This record gives sequence, C-alpha cells and structure tokens, in this order.
Amino acid sequence: MSLPIKDILDHLHINDINHAFSTGTQWGSSDNAVTKDIVSPTDGKKIAAVKFATADEYNTVVETAKKAFKTWRQIPAPKRGEIVRQIGDSLRENKKQLGTLVSYEMGKSLQEGYGEVQEMIDICDFAVGLSRQLYGLTMHSERPEHRMYEQYHPLGIVGVISAFNFPVAVWSWNAMLAWVCGDVCIWKPSEKTPLTAIACQHIAQEVFKRNNIDEGVSCLVIGDRNIGELMSNDTRVPLVSATGSTRMGKAVSAAVGARLGKSLLELGGNNAIIITENADLDMSLIGAVFGAVGTAGQRCTSTRRLIIHESVYEAFKQKLISAYGQIKIGDPLNENNHMGPLIDQDAVSLYLDSIEKCKAEGGKFVVEGGKLEGEAYSSGCYVKPCIAEVENHYKIVQHETFAPILYLIKYADLDEAIELQNGVPQGLSSAIMTNNLREAERFLSYAGSDCGIANVNIGTSGAEIGGAFGGEKETGGGRESGSDAWKVYMRRQTNTINYSKTLPLAQGIKFDL
Repeated sequence: MSLPIKDILDHLHINDINHAFSTGTQWGSSDNAVTKDIVSPTDGKKIAAVKFATADEYNTVVETAKKAFKTWRQIPAPKRGEIVRQIGDSLRENKKQLGTLVSYEMGKSLQEGYGEVQEMIDICDFAVGLSRQLYGLTMHSERPEHRMYEQYHPLGIVGVISAFNFPVAVWSWNAMLAWVCGDVCIWKPSEKTPLTAIACQHIAQEVFKRNNIDEGVSCLVIGDRNIGELMSNDTRVPLVSATGSTRMGKAVSAAVGARLGKSLLELGGNNAIIITENADLDMSLIGAVFGAVGTAGQRCTSTRRLIIHESVYEAFKQKLISAYGQIKIGDPLNENNHMGPLIDQDAVSLYLDSIEKCKAEGGKFVVEGGKLEGEAYSSGCYVKPCIAEVENHYKIVQHETFAPILYLIKYADLDEAIELQNGVPQGLSSAIMTNNLREAERFLSYAGSDCGIANVNIGTSGAEIGGAFGGEKETGGGRESGSDAWKVYMRRQTNTINYSKTLPLAQGIKFDL
C-alpha cells in the first residue's frame, strides 16, 4: 500500500465522524444518535465510527432537498452537466485515495477499488454528453395546423439506496444522471460501507460550493433499514433506486408501489456461462475464474454457474481445478493477491451454511471450501473459493449466495443449456463461450437468454457505462447507467399546440355550440 490509511482518511475528510447526515456543507446529528463502529474486513481493525440519522433528521434532509429542487431544475441542463464534469475531474484527482478506501472498507482488491472509481469518472463523462441530449420526439397531428411533441421534465427528489459491494459506483450511476436531468438526490449508503459515501459527499459538495449551488442538491443520510423504509414510504420522493437483495427489493417495491411512486430495482443475480464444445477453453477459463472469485463472489454479476458441454466437461473441470490452486488470497491492498475477504463474519457464516446445504442435496465438491485461519486472516472474513458439481434444480443452486461458490452443470445440446441458464428465478447477466456463429446468435435471440445482459465470449461480470445495466425476473427489471436509462429519472409530457384559427377535435368529433 502506497499511502497509510490514516493519511487517506485525512485526505478524504474521514478523520472525525460526528455526523449522521449532510445536506451539502451542512452536517449534523443528534446528541443521542446510535453509533456504529466501521471495521475493515481486511484486517479487522476499526476504521472509524459513524452515527445513524433519526427520523426527524431524515425529514430535515428531505425538506432541504425539496426546496433545492425548485432552483436546481431551473439551471439549464448543459450547465448542470458542467458541474458534473467538474465532479468527474475531482474524482480523477482523488482516484487513488478513494479507490484505496473502497478496497480497505469493503475488501475488494485494490485494482477493483480503482476500477470502481473509474466507473464513477466514466459515468460523469457520459452524463456530461447526455446533458445536451435529453431529447423528446415530434409527432404529426391528425388535425391541421397542429403540432405534437413530447418533452421530459425532472421528477424531483431521487432516493438512492446502495449496497456494500459497489459502495460508490452505483450511487454515481444514479446521481450523475439524475443531476443532469434536473433532479436532486438523497443517498442512503449501506450501513456496512458508509465511509466511502461520506468521502464522495465531500468531493461532490466541494464542487457544488464552488459553483454557488444551494444546499440540498446532494444529500447523504447514514442509517440502517429504518431510513430505507422511511424513504420507500415517502410521497415526497417520487423515485427510489434500490440496489441489494431480492428480499429487500420486494419490500421497497411494495412500499413505493402502494403510493404509486416509481422504483428502479437492481437486485440479485444467478449468472451462468455456457461453455460449448466450440469454445476457446483457455479464454473461457479466464472469464469463468475472474467472474467467480472477483470481489470474492460478492458482485450481482458474479459467475455462479458454469453450464459445460459434456464433450469438454472433464477437460475444463481439470483446468478450473488447476487454476483455483493458483489463486492468491489475502490483503486486498496487496496487488499480488487475486481475492480479498468477504464483507463480514455474517457473510462467512452464510457461505459455510451454503456449502453444507449443497452437500446435503448431493453436491460433489471438486475444490473444497472453508474458512481460512491464521495471522494473515485475523479478521475472520477470509474464505476459500470452491467448486461443486451439482444439478440446476438444487434449492441452493436456485438461490444467490454472495460468496465464491461456483457450480458446475453438464449439458448435451444447446437448447438444454439455454433452458438451464434460464431456469433460475433471477435474470441479470449471462454469457456463452463459443466460436460458432449459429450458437452465439441462438443465445442472443428471443429463444435464448432471458437475462438483461447477454454476452458472447466474455464473462458475466463487469459492465460498460455506455450500455443500460439491469436484469429481468427477480433481478427487478431496472436499468441504470447507459443507453436511455436517463428516462427513468424524468417524467414524460405530451404537448399539442394549435396554431390555427379554429378548434378541431380529434377523431373528427363534432361539438357545435
């Protein structure tokens, strides 16, 4: 590690946490606020303590954001984009420090921490261009001397509930697009990784302050699920974007839907790679291993299942076993290590329980798992990545386990493989490894993958900013980041202008007075 953690915390203003919320330059918390220690899964050491916001403090933030929206929406979109551009520049300047903190607080490898900050920079660049492209459409009216068109207006307050595994990137996917669309944001980060959120709030707010932007455009509320429930039930928040488990997403969807609000849900994945008899096995190996062990299997896009053609099954299994024997596990700030810890000891317990459930259903482990012991793993959060031969219908295989457990499934023909790929409740990311054009096109057709993301000759993990990110079924149906994902942050309005001297009615209806 090139910089001591203390220097990084000081640089990012994480040296003395006495606040539970921020509306911008204003930070605050009650004297009797609940305090939580934030402990790094890397070494088990306390990084800092944070305070949780109360319901009254949440209400203060919402009212401030509500007021700020009235002025922020009046700033021309390209001017809002210019502010986002400056935020991107500030993230570039702080990439090393923020990326290191992401790695240390969450446990992902240092390169992945840097990569997450780079995603933030990339979405800023995308949003800057978008600020001049918030297009509507012009339609021909059936009435003479009439013009019809549609335009988009900002919604208001966007609530962002983010998860621990991407503690800053997913917020930026939402916030940068929402800001150029004219919305204001209230961010409730995961209670497991709030320090990186505090750092981002400082970075963004310095830019807003330089540009003389009112309080309330960028807000932060630290808390547990109670804050998420308040936000989900709050009619003052027209859109809630929530990333996390399917269980959490269903609760958010029910609460927001009950008040006829809008929700953007990015939930669980149970992602598979189909490896055909026509696949490049060496290339497939890289995609499979990185997808399975990257971020210690704690990505929504992590590879959970490998569906392998029977003709190459044994050969590829041996390649996997050999590759797993070379994986280096340890301190994620050491760039020589491939895999860091799970987020906490509760995650370790779930991992171990899933292994036992797999064995009870008949799973055969060809690479054994388990918890790692010793001084290098003193935090108690390090585990072994493991591989099991299973059947797709096993209950544990149908469930998303946020850990480095990879399931191997054998298939005979492509239609069977696609059916296996689709035969889980989740529908986020999928991939096929093949050099056969017909196999690739079949996988991408209406009769192929039912996921929101379908790749050919790359793995399930990772996403580029330019494309819309999200999935179907129990993944929630939301779309974030690229393409036309910006439309969810705005309300659509159809306009008709009559520039004639009469008032003809649609469909030729006569109404003479």
